[in-house]
Amino acid sequence: MGELFGTDGIRGVANEYPMTAEMALNIGRATAHLFKRKGHIPRIIIGKDTRISGYMLENALISGICSMGVDAILVGPMPTPGIAFLTSSMRADAGIVISASHNPFQDNGIKIFSNEGYKLPDEKELEIERLIFSNNMQSLHPSPNQLGKAYRIDDARGRYIVFLKNAFPKEYTLEGVKVVLDCSNGATYRIAPETFFELGADVTAIFADPNGENINDKCGSQHPEMLAEEVVKQKAQVGFAFDGDGDRLIAVDEKGGILTGDQIVALCAKVMKDDGTLDNNVVVSTVMSNIGLSTALKYLGINQLVTKVGDRYVLEEMRARGASIGGEESGHVIFLRHHTTGDGMITALQVMAAMMKERKPLSELAKVMKVFPQKLINIDVKSKPEISTVPDIVNVIDSVERQLGDKGRVLVRYSGTQNMCRVMVEGPSDDETEQYCKRIADVVMAQLA
Repeated sequence: MGELFGTDGIRGVANEYPMTAEMALNIGRATAHLFKRKGHIPRIIIGKDTRISGYMLENALISGICSMGVDAILVGPMPTPGIAFLTSSMRADAGIVISASHNPFQDNGIKIFSNEGYKLPDEKELEIERLIFSNNMQSLHPSPNQLGKAYRIDDARGRYIVFLKNAFPKEYTLEGVKVVLDCSNGATYRIAPETFFELGADVTAIFADPNGENINDKCGSQHPEMLAEEVVKQKAQVGFAFDGDGDRLIAVDEKGGILTGDQIVALCAKVMKDDGTLDNNVVVSTVMSNIGLSTALKYLGINQLVTKVGDRYVLEEMRARGASIGGEESGHVIFLRHHTTGDGMITALQVMAAMMKERKPLSELAKVMKVFPQKLINIDVKSKPEISTVPDIVNVIDSVERQLGDKGRVLVRYSGTQNMCRVMVEGPSDDETEQYCKRIADVVMAQLA
């Protein structure tokens, strides 16, 4: 059996496991079959980001879903967390998002949500894989008079915007606040500016003109440099950069300083602890989080739980431990009191709320956490053997860890969505950190590239 699912849905990376129309057709069939119930006309919501391949995959999904006697509800371009909300709000049986998140436009993928708005657990994903690879779904088709229908709803964006605005405290207003938004030419290109405008902000939107091929292209949460320049130029109080499907957020303060997801988690956790909304006094993060987050949380008297990389693992731990906030350094932050999944817009609004509550600029709030020097090098690889089985890589990691001692750390892991190995080192200074990271990356490249 193959392996369709990565840490963030079904992979569709162009050079690894391309998302074809045939694959999307079969995913639609399998998902529809999985969520069918007797005596009930099932409905599955389909949304997408702005990639040109989304049109093709959307039609393939519709065909697969309807062929199994299930209705498809189309909402067009919509952030991934928007589909999670709509699926639960409309009492649909499942939600599907066509998106490769922060990847380039050539890639595409599929994310699936349950009727409660949560990403599917492992056992459901494995069942979909089993159905697809068993090649017997033809035998599961209903009779021609039981086929499903496809229809489009026109007010999905408005529903989601109302949901977002309800996540912002009613006692505050953004009137007179200058905000710059980098929409990454992705799924937030209309929703983000409209939401902030309706809350009273003076909005400047950049990278909000998608053409199907410019999503995440030198913009968005992975490339916030242009946003930082624009914030300073516009003399704005804050800037926010989303990724292509709108579930990640990177913030920029009024001085042009770039805040990572870890810093956002730290400053929001402090405010939540102060106002009594930090459930069980705990924050959930991943092994990729900066050492500075652990230091800050310890100083604040907040407990930290660490999971492996992937927002689904953060969410699982949050639900198990009753946590109200958790997230990743990449900007994927989950506020469980507001949503069932990471939502860049809700994260942005919580940052704005923190600024209002504390009556401080973002640069001051960011001081709650000192970021340790960190270097990350991504290496394209031809294969993904277990790191522990490659002696040269194991030896260089051990050597660097001995030299760092308790003044830093090393993390080498594969991407869950790309043929890529990520080498991350944190250390006492920029120069040392970069040297250690390059030393490991050179060995990884020699062995795996």
